[in-house]
Amino acid sequence: MVSQAVQDYLKAIFKLQKDSPVSTTELAKELNVSGASVTGMLKRLASMGLVEYNSYHGAKLTPSGEKVALETIRFHRLLELYLKEQLHYPLDKVHEEACKLEHFISEEFIERINEILGDPKFDPHGHPIPTKEGFLLNQDEIPLTDAEIGVSYTIGHLEDDNPELLAYLESLGLLPGTVIKIIEKLPFYGPISLKIKNSPKTHTIGFEVAKRIFVQK
Repeated sequence: MVSQAVQDYLKAIFKLQKDSPVSTTELAKELNVSGASVTGMLKRLASMGLVEYNSYHGAKLTPSGEKVALETIRFHRLLELYLKEQLHYPLDKVHEEACKLEHFISEEFIERINEILGDPKFDPHGHPIPTKEGFLLNQDEIPLTDAEIGVSYTIGHLEDDNPELLAYLESLGLLPGTVIKIIEKLPFYGPISLKIKNSPKTHTIGFEVAKRIFVQK
C-alpha cells in the first residue's frame, strides 16, 4: 500500500514527463505545493524505488513508479466514467469527485465497476483508460486549432483541469466522439467557427478554448 500523497505525486509525474525528467518547479505548480515540499517527497520516492531523482535534472518514474501511477490513473478514469454514466454527474464535476474517491477503494471494487461499464477504453473526457496490465493506448490527435477548414474530425479528448470550460463545452455538445467540421478560422489566434454533424447551427469558440479540444480525422 502507498499513501494518497505518493499516488498523487506519481500520477503528476506521469502526466508531466515526456522525453525528459520533471523539474521540481513543474511539480510544485501542478500540485500547488511549495518547492521544498516537492524536494522532500521526491527524495522519499527515490528511497522507495519509485522515481529516479537528481536535484539538477529532476525526476522520472521507475518501472515500479509507473506501475503505481497507471493503476491510480485507471482507478480515477473508471470512477469518472461511472460517475458520468451511472450516477449522471455533469462532466465538470466528475474529475474532482474521482480525485476524492480513487485513494479509498479496492482493486476488487474498481474491477466490479469496470465490469458494469463493459470494460471501457476511454473516460468521459476522452482520455484512454489504462488496462489492468498497465497498457495505455496512444492517441493520435491534434489540437482543434491545427484542424483544417472543411475537413470532418471526431473530438478525441478534452483537457479536464478547468471545470467551467468543461461545463461550457458540454452545453455546446462538444464532447468526445462528436463529429465536427471547421467552417472558418480567423487569423492571429482568432476564433474558430464549426458545425456539429447533422446540426444546422454554427458554434464560434475562442482560440484558447479550441486549443484545449483534441481531434482526429
